[in-house]
Amino acid sequence: MTTGTPAALSLDVEWGKDTIRVTNISPQLPPDPTDSQIAAVVAAGRSNPSTWLPDPSWEAIARATPRPEPLTVQLHPTPDDPSGLLMVENVEGATLRSVVTRVLLSEIFPGPQPRTGMEVSEVPDPHVHGVTHEGRPAALVEYRYENLAHLRNHVWQTIHATLSLNSYATSILTRSVTRNLITHPVKISFEDGTEPLHVLVVRDGITRLASAWAVQAGHGADPAEVAGLATEALLGRAAAMTATGSGLAQRLAAGRAQWRQELREEFDQEMKSAVPGLRAAQIAQSYVVPAQIAIGIESHDGRVLSAEDVFDDAVRSVLASVHVEFKQWDVAAQNVEVITRALKRIIQQGDPRWNTAELQAVYGLAVGRIPVADLPQVFGGDPAPPGTALWRAVYLVSALTQPDLLELLKDQAKAIKGGKRMSMKGFGELLGPIIDLPWRAQKKLVTKQARNAWTNGGVLSNDVAKGWTPVPVDDFTTLIEPAMSGDYDARRTLAVAGGVALIADKLLTRNVGSSLGVRREKGGVPFRSDVNKVIEGLSRQTNELGLWTLALAANTFRDDDLPQNSVPKQSLTGKETATSDEPPYVYFKVDLAAEDHIARDAAGVPVPLYEWDVVAASDPDRATQLVVPPPAVIPAPVHVTTPTAVGGEPAQAHGEPAEGEPAEGEPAEGAESTSAAPGAPGPGLDPVTALFQYGAVPGPRDQAASVPPSQRAAAHRKALHLGVQGARDALDHLHTLEPEVGGHTPIVPVEQLDELHDLLVGILTDVENLRRRTVGDHTPEDGAPEPDGALELAQD
Repeated sequence: MTTGTPAALSLDVEWGKDTIRVTNISPQLPPDPTDSQIAAVVAAGRSNPSTWLPDPSWEAIARATPRPEPLTVQLHPTPDDPSGLLMVENVEGATLRSVVTRVLLSEIFPGPQPRTGMEVSEVPDPHVHGVTHEGRPAALVEYRYENLAHLRNHVWQTIHATLSLNSYATSILTRSVTRNLITHPVKISFEDGTEPLHVLVVRDGITRLASAWAVQAGHGADPAEVAGLATEALLGRAAAMTATGSGLAQRLAAGRAQWRQELREEFDQEMKSAVPGLRAAQIAQSYVVPAQIAIGIESHDGRVLSAEDVFDDAVRSVLASVHVEFKQWDVAAQNVEVITRALKRIIQQGDPRWNTAELQAVYGLAVGRIPVADLPQVFGGDPAPPGTALWRAVYLVSALTQPDLLELLKDQAKAIKGGKRMSMKGFGELLGPIIDLPWRAQKKLVTKQARNAWTNGGVLSNDVAKGWTPVPVDDFTTLIEPAMSGDYDARRTLAVAGGVALIADKLLTRNVGSSLGVRREKGGVPFRSDVNKVIEGLSRQTNELGLWTLALAANTFRDDDLPQNSVPKQSLTGKETATSDEPPYVYFKVDLAAEDHIARDAAGVPVPLYEWDVVAASDPDRATQLVVPPPAVIPAPVHVTTPTAVGGEPAQAHGEPAEGEPAEGEPAEGAESTSAAPGAPGPGLDPVTALFQYGAVPGPRDQAASVPPSQRAAAHRKALHLGVQGARDALDHLHTLEPEVGGHTPIVPVEQLDELHDLLVGILTDVENLRRRTVGDHTPEDGAPEPDGALELAQD
């Protein structure tokens, strides 16, 4: 060790309820790079023949590196290799060159993650575009955001969603981040004309990145607080944003530098203590992280991708080699990655059999870049298809199962996954997470069963791959007659539309042996059959019952809710709620003898459709040979209702803000505060303080000496009542918002639910004890009637 260099420290710190041994704490934090060091990195990058990046990208790399000299050394040519000491990585169809260094946590941004690509999120991912130089690929991509707010919200969402799934905070506090993050430069542009930014973006290691921010935030900080800290440090320094005389990129960089300076001062002050504390450990272990930065790309001969897509596909190949083969993503995330990359590769081949622009449109629909409402413009025709989520599914299935295209997609998917064969069931597994994109959040309670059904073949019956064209209509029942007359396109349209609806709403699942013998209304089936075989049977030309089942299912389907058939909504409190103007969302069983083809019981009430009926309709002859279970008692359909607001007044219909709530796009004034009742506490006020402030009752805090205890008790009774009412109202709002929150993020984290549960149990216990004492103090005279519940309380 060099004389005079302080040794690294190790110490024990309290992290929540645990004592953590923190190792190798550096006695000082690394400095920011100087202007001359940044210039040296830019010059070395320009002179390296194996890579090209624009100067702002080199500056972003240099600015993120606390000690740029080793980076400069890696870029300089050597006698043996003019490319220098760059790390070389051969991936499918390309060679990546990277530098390995340590970077400042506050200089790297989280990028779009494949793991959340199969989820519906409140904030959409940016559009990703490749960058070329002189017709060759560059190790750079462009992220296009709508505006700066879109970028801020996306950064917050990515950190928050990641920590909601997992965190390595304890491990990082112990020994810091030890494995390289895979990063590369990105140009961030904005559709509203805001000045573009050049930054480093993390493509793999997002959990390590988010966990480092969690260490910085401290134990007990929830994912929302950590995301807020990261977003504020990266993009939100007020002093930097209001500075004049420089561009946006310079102001944001200055803001991040100011944030680090404040952190250094705090760290230095901590290190002056005889024994440094927890805060010193938090800062030291999360200040810098190791990174592998991709800076060069070379396409191999015979590469079918266009130059714009080579680099992004190469990075995705690196990620897939880890997360598809080794440390796997969720199966749905893998499937989204495989099918979208396979389709992108086919687009780049320029096969004359298909129009490239049309394939790009199909790709845009598949990944969500083209909204559902644009479906009529994308496919056109006379008539054009309705712009609905169900018709999007029909047209995507039709496009992706055209015979020759289907075989190419399967070949590319096999190459990406490393398999040797792919059946139609395997292809259905890939399609599932793409088809359900528009309704994932709204139907997330049955998403698992729906994707299992796609894995079991989905709507891909034997004849679906023979090539067909959807027949757009407003009423699917109008397709039944032509389907029975031999119109193949009409039959396929009914099969796919009705099949998608039944699968999405858990009325057609991957039935297994345990479903046999189960009662009809409990999810039983009359016989076993693969999902695609059920669809094939329902759509047979001679099966009128099956075609009507498909048509009515397609007509009934809604993408914003679940039907009563699949997830009955029951009241846990017995509280009556106002009736919605919208009719109930229920699938009904088909009766060919009825005028409207809907089956009814002896009382004239429509009979709900169950999976038993769907499977039986696929082969009526086979079903009639089996023992039919006893008929279920069919309750009258429950009307879909809206939540009841405090005071018994009906809340606004779904999609409209209730009174006192902010309109869409406006920030709420308080943390889930509501205007539940007159005199409710305002933003930032606890109920007791608000009651006294608004003069409802005398204030015990201000007049403790003069106000009798009974009057102060009245104030607290009112505060208790309003507090419980407010909690009920907040919980109702959370239930309303839950379908709109991305599936990757719980509406309330589990640890917070545990804390709330403990708190509520304590409150309930205290309330019950008060109630028992009150009942005991007011025992009726002999012969007087007991109050309701008194006898039960006395016997407890």
